[in-house]
Amino acid sequence: MSGDAEVVPERGGNGCTRRIVSLMVGDMTHIAMLSIAAHGHVNPSLEVIRELVARGHRVTYAIPPVFAEKVAETGAEVKLWNSTLPSPDDDPEAWGTTLLDNVEPFLDDAIQALPQLIAAYEGDEPDLVLHDITSYAARVLAHRWGVPAISLSPNLVAWNGYEEEVAEPMWSEPKKTERGRAYYARFQAWLAENGISQHPDPFVGRPARSIVLIPKALQPNADRVDETVHTFVGACQGDRGAEGGWRRPADAQKVVLVSLGSAFTRQPAFYRECVKAFAGLPGWHLVLQIGKHVDPAELGEVPGNVEVRSWVPQLAILKQADLFVTHAGAGGSQEGMATATPMIAVPQAVDQFGNADMLQGLGVARHVPAEEATAETLREAALALIDDPEVARRLADLQAEMAKKGGTRRAADLIEAELAAATHA
Repeated sequence: MSGDAEVVPERGGNGCTRRIVSLMVGDMTHIAMLSIAAHGHVNPSLEVIRELVARGHRVTYAIPPVFAEKVAETGAEVKLWNSTLPSPDDDPEAWGTTLLDNVEPFLDDAIQALPQLIAAYEGDEPDLVLHDITSYAARVLAHRWGVPAISLSPNLVAWNGYEEEVAEPMWSEPKKTERGRAYYARFQAWLAENGISQHPDPFVGRPARSIVLIPKALQPNADRVDETVHTFVGACQGDRGAEGGWRRPADAQKVVLVSLGSAFTRQPAFYRECVKAFAGLPGWHLVLQIGKHVDPAELGEVPGNVEVRSWVPQLAILKQADLFVTHAGAGGSQEGMATATPMIAVPQAVDQFGNADMLQGLGVARHVPAEEATAETLREAALALIDDPEVARRLADLQAEMAKKGGTRRAADLIEAELAAATHA
């Protein structure tokens, strides 16, 4: 554990003097971050890790090899382990279709990952554990090591009443099945083997401390979230310069970006509708991210004002775009809000449907169900959004509110405060 720390001033970007906890020379703490190999779970944490490294902490990041290079760029030391979860490049259908199909792989992966992680950290135990919400092994390790654990949540968190309103109805039928009972029995036994008596449900959904990496505006029932546990810091985006840049064409009067993220991208029919919707509008330029599972030839003939790419530097484009057609994942939703870009939300899975409703309720997006996303519907929604001054006003208000939450620096401040409390207890 660390010894004393000194408090030093730092000049923030707004010219104000901030005070942060800075480690004394030769007294470096060790913070361990653990996550799964998924873009939507790794990306939100990277700027926080980069900031902690810059402040002088030693940070290790346990991650499967596919994300090793991306994590290493933050300055963290990579600790590799092998995962049994579907690869980020696999078809989303690899996850199955039922609730148990979705959750069993995370438990299986955690159980097989734990011995790997114990070995990786033997003799190098950290002072504090940061973890993604899906990294069950991280919480077990923190318990074994007797150190604090902080959840870095890349999406919504449970509110007071969540179990009764959402979890219990969702699990009612699966818990009655032999398969469901076996899942809970295996989870409970694994926890007990590691000295944890907590039931799997609160173990997964009720962390002792949580830093929430989304704007509070995207949190359902935000007024019922226990903010003694969960602190909303908003987007932790950084400049993303390493992802590359993008230049708006000189003749583009309007720019629209279409992206369904990194997972649910095998949608050639939808992309064809987007080309029909926007390519024919005078002065419009369309950037179409189609992912790795669609051949550009499936789109047919594409006009010159349409860029077709398998991947794009999303934030760089959004800073210059007039419209964002998104699947409404947590990352994309907050990037649209942070750049004050009107959105058409076409959700594909999991939390995206709720995010789409939240964005529409905030008055900054239209929720268009995937089955209704025709060229006509998309074009109508686009023209209504970009010409509405009320949408622009609401986006500007949300952008300003997000900036006040502090993002990356606020997250690092909170982590340092927890670390200081633990090391001086």
